[in-house]
Amino acid sequence: MKPLTLAEVQALPAVIPLLLAARALGLSRNTAYRLVQRDEFPCRVIKVGDTYRVPTIELLVLIGADRENVRSAFGSGA
Repeated sequence: MKPLTLAEVQALPAVIPLLLAARALGLSRNTAYRLVQRDEFPCRVIKVGDTYRVPTIELLVLIGADRENVRSAFGSGA
């Protein structure tokens, strides 16, 4: 699976499924779930019912998006 580009991550909604976040980081499905179970996923994971979600803004910060890129993706309040 091909990792997402910075532009693709910026175009995502505010909260995304765990596996999409894993793809952005170049992680496999198994690795993503293993890291969540160990509470070691590299950014915050929110459990909603039986699903896991990741805040896109934290993913942008994690992958090294500069502040201007984060602002352009989420507005000037970021």
